Amino acid sequence: MKALILVGGFGTRLRPLTLSFPKPLVDFANKPMILHQIEALKATGVTEVVLAISYQPEVMLNFLKDFESKLGIKITCSQETEPLGTAGPLALARDILADKSGEPFFVLNSDVISEYPLKEMIAFHKSHRGEASMLVTKVDEPSKYGVVVTEESTGKVERYVEKPKIFVGNKINAGIYLLNPSVLDRIELKPTSIEKEIFPKIVSENQLYAMVLPGYWMDIGQPKDYITGLRLYLDSLRMKSPSMLASGAHIIGNVLVDESAEISDGCLIGPDVAIGPGCVIESGVRLSQSTIMRGVRIKEHACISSSIIGWHSTVGRWARVENMTILGEGVHVCDEIYSNGGVVLPHKEIKASILKPEIIM
Repeated sequence: MKALILVGGFGTRLRPLTLSFPKPLVDFANKPMILHQIEALKATGVTEVVLAISYQPEVMLNFLKDFESKLGIKITCSQETEPLGTAGPLALARDILADKSGEPFFVLNSDVISEYPLKEMIAFHKSHRGEASMLVTKVDEPSKYGVVVTEESTGKVERYVEKPKIFVGNKINAGIYLLNPSVLDRIELKPTSIEKEIFPKIVSENQLYAMVLPGYWMDIGQPKDYITGLRLYLDSLRMKSPSMLASGAHIIGNVLVDESAEISDGCLIGPDVAIGPGCVIESGVRLSQSTIMRGVRIKEHACISSSIIGWHSTVGRWARVENMTILGEGVHVCDEIYSNGGVVLPHKEIKASILKPEIIM
């Protein structure tokens, strides 16, 4: 069985982190975003993953070659010379996806995290015998997504409305599909939207079915949603694999700590924190609702909340970093500095406080 992951372009919404790495290689819960998806696909029986990519393919492939052998799964790149939207990449990878087996294949948006109920999705797809299946999730604010109106008993999609102006339902496209190879015959090799151009045709022939996603879902392609996604992921980990979470008198709520990280006495960490490999957290530090990426040093009595600290950065003594501050790779925040929502490009030294949200070039 095969899968295609829509990796896409420049990851502008997650800058400055994506100035150092392509977005799918940005760490989420101590491993690259895309690895969460590849591991879930492998566990479902997928043997080959195609990455549809238009930006830095050699960086992606070099990085993922290590995981190819570790996971025992083939990873190939399908490189776009121009952006092809969400359907064009399927046409580009047609020769790989449409093999002689006739088996359906998965398509995933690379920004999406969930519990990936892919085995259940295969069973659902077989049961309805339609041409395409999609996962949907229920949200409070559906107007910024593609809304899916279904027949309650069967899941057959009756309408697909991209970003509706009026309320038509609260089930949205979760960005995970299972498609028969015949869908490829509907797609030309040109910039095409699967949501706006391909799905409406399949709906008109009563061949698209939707399964409601159990558990959490989040598109983590921008910082606020990334932080929310971490909370949801750690909540899920607490339910499924609590032994993977840190424990102790200095831990509050759900905290994920790499075994190579060093944490000194007198710290208070959590809730909803991920601390990556090789990090050093000095005494008296307070961390909450934040990601601390590989190789970061947080000095004595610093306080960090609702922020992302990029690889190999340093936060000085008694510094206070909060309100969706994003530090790019290798940033140095000096002692006693305050950052209120600063977005700091890689390799900068911050000597003055950032009093309101702004980009530091």
